[in-house]
Amino acid sequence: MTLLDVCTTEQARELGEEAFYASLTQRNKGLVSAALQRKIRDARLLIAGCGSIGGATVQPLGRMGYRQFVLADVGMYELNNLNRQNATVDDLGQNKASVGARNLRAINPHIKAEVVPEGITAANVAALVAQADVIVDGVDVTTASGLAAKVHLHREACRQRKPLVTAWDMAGMLAAQCFDYRVVRSIFDGQLMPGDEDRLGTWEVIFRIAPRGYIPGEMYRELRRGLSAPDYSVPQLVEAATQFGALVAHMANVLVDGRTLPRTVAVDIHHVTMTRGRRVVDHLARQWERARFLRYLPPAQAWNGFAPGPAYRAGRRFSLRTS
Repeated sequence: MTLLDVCTTEQARELGEEAFYASLTQRNKGLVSAALQRKIRDARLLIAGCGSIGGATVQPLGRMGYRQFVLADVGMYELNNLNRQNATVDDLGQNKASVGARNLRAINPHIKAEVVPEGITAANVAALVAQADVIVDGVDVTTASGLAAKVHLHREACRQRKPLVTAWDMAGMLAAQCFDYRVVRSIFDGQLMPGDEDRLGTWEVIFRIAPRGYIPGEMYRELRRGLSAPDYSVPQLVEAATQFGALVAHMANVLVDGRTLPRTVAVDIHHVTMTRGRRVVDHLARQWERARFLRYLPPAQAWNGFAPGPAYRAGRRFSLRTS
């Protein structure tokens, strides 16, 4: 039996770990060098947040040949998650990290996948980051606790100088970002001042750290209509969230290979599938909807969320000196 002849569950499970891995990654050859495949095999990944964008990365990374995972998520699957997340009705009520680990082992039974059901916390973040060669940040920011966990994760990754990839799914847009803290020395490119996560409102922090230049017009329009509702839940679509899996499968490879990535890689499925004329209208509409959204916000919130980094930092330093 050759590696390409393995076609039954029984045959696959009879293989030793190395033979299984060789067969699993056989079709990578020619596009993934043998040296890079060895780095992939030995790399340690921390996936923090296994829901929408984080969960989209779990299976692609396992299929690429990564074998050592730590999956951290405090959340349980709910029915409203199934419009975009890699789960089924049978997974409802189960921890997202646990389901992700189970799916990894279903692809490669030799994968080592540690589950951290308490998610990222101030108490465990240093130890979790220390285990990782590359960090995938899929932490949900729509709650105060999730936002705090995200800030803890980036601060620790920066302190330990670990590369981190994250993403924002907004309507049809997936904006993947690489903060290579091996060389970058301020979290979120300095968009947050110390203590901002406690001083600012949740949405003000989100707008400070999100890639504001990539927010689609339809997302601005939706937020303007929805943010005033006390129980507002941001809509998310499968075509945006699942893109992160494909992007990370390559971005992680670049990082473990010691190479660099651009800060932001953005793909808007809705925009690129429009006709040329409609794309021009959509681009203009984005500027219009952004202006309408900024006028809708109270001036202090608009400044705290959208002021350019240098101006915001100068204003904060001035207010601290005069307070």
